[in-house]
Amino acid sequence: MKQGTVVYKIVIFLIFVAILFYMAGAAWRGLRDPYPTVQGYSYAVEDMVEVTGYLVREEQVLTGTGGIVRLLPAEGEKVAAGAVVAQLYADELALERSDRLESLEAEVAQLSSAVAAAGELTQGESSQRVLDALVSLRSSVEGGDFTRLESQVSSFKSAVYQQAQRYGDAGDLAGAIAAAQTEAELLRSQIAQNAGQVSVSESGVFSGQVDGYESVLTPGMLESLTPGDLDALEGHMLPVSDQALGKLITDATWYFVCPMTEADANRLVEGRTVVVRFSRDWAGEVEMTVERIGPPENGRVAVILSSHRFLSDTTLLRRQTVELLFSQRTGIRVPTEALRVEKELQTDPDTGEEKEVSVSCVYVQVGVFAERKPVTILSQGEDYYMVEPLVPKDASASVAKKALRPGDQIIIAREEIWDGKVIE
Repeated sequence: MKQGTVVYKIVIFLIFVAILFYMAGAAWRGLRDPYPTVQGYSYAVEDMVEVTGYLVREEQVLTGTGGIVRLLPAEGEKVAAGAVVAQLYADELALERSDRLESLEAEVAQLSSAVAAAGELTQGESSQRVLDALVSLRSSVEGGDFTRLESQVSSFKSAVYQQAQRYGDAGDLAGAIAAAQTEAELLRSQIAQNAGQVSVSESGVFSGQVDGYESVLTPGMLESLTPGDLDALEGHMLPVSDQALGKLITDATWYFVCPMTEADANRLVEGRTVVVRFSRDWAGEVEMTVERIGPPENGRVAVILSSHRFLSDTTLLRRQTVELLFSQRTGIRVPTEALRVEKELQTDPDTGEEKEVSVSCVYVQVGVFAERKPVTILSQGEDYYMVEPLVPKDASASVAKKALRPGDQIIIAREEIWDGKVIE
């Protein structure tokens, strides 16, 4: 064996051993990192209680008879007194006639618009309008977005009618309008014989859901309700008339009534407000007024809350489990092992005397240095503290800027550490 080959193999072996030692040392240092860090982040602690109760509104059930019912307002839509809220059809033929009538009325409007606007557009503008409407319609169809399909088709037809009117090759548009109007009149007379409608006598908010509670839970009954009465409603399916089409909510104020323990209810004050968080069938927070706290019954009371906001968003809700938020505090969450209590000398602003006080603080990594951040403890969890920066009232802007902030890399080790110590 040549001497050069032996030397080469020895060098390779030594390099391999050196790499192994380096990797082992790096792994050991990683496992024995004396100053591990964790990122601090904003955190909120809520003082709340969960309750289950019922939404109560001033409601009128709307009824009508007909083979086919078409509700006109959307859920939660406001309607004026005298407004028609439902069309009733005797059979499918009457419904088809109604659909045809709507189509004719839209066509008459489009043709009339085309005749009126044709002279206002230049040839180029008219052609561009057709092209834009076609591109918009095609883009929606190819993308599977049909939310605006009806209006886009209508815009395209209007543009085509206007273009045809300008070139004079669309036939007699006036005659087409007259023919459509004649057919529409005939359909109206036929529909009148086989259809009816339901209108409302006063204004309010419309809902298409009737659950039977409309006459069982009313604002006038609230003050007499007890926790036992509310318990008796749980799990009961109330009868609903076959003629019920929907309901009209006639008062903007709505209520939430629920049983609570006396201890929890004592934290409420009649006339004041509490935040109610809905998070199941509807997500939202509503500030509600405490209307009444009823007399105790076996350690519980009936609590009545009211609001005049979000009525249209909550028309479908009845029995709900919600959270009553008494208070909420926000701060920065830090691990328990990161918090330190240190002694320091402070000058009494009144007497000028120096005295030793205990200060809670954490250390954060800034570059290769440890930086001390005094904090105030707001609350304590199982393995964390929620804190806020402790900044003196007369602190300068530069001092306040160095206070603990969300995103700081908080050192959690218990090894000896001080402000300005090099940790890497």
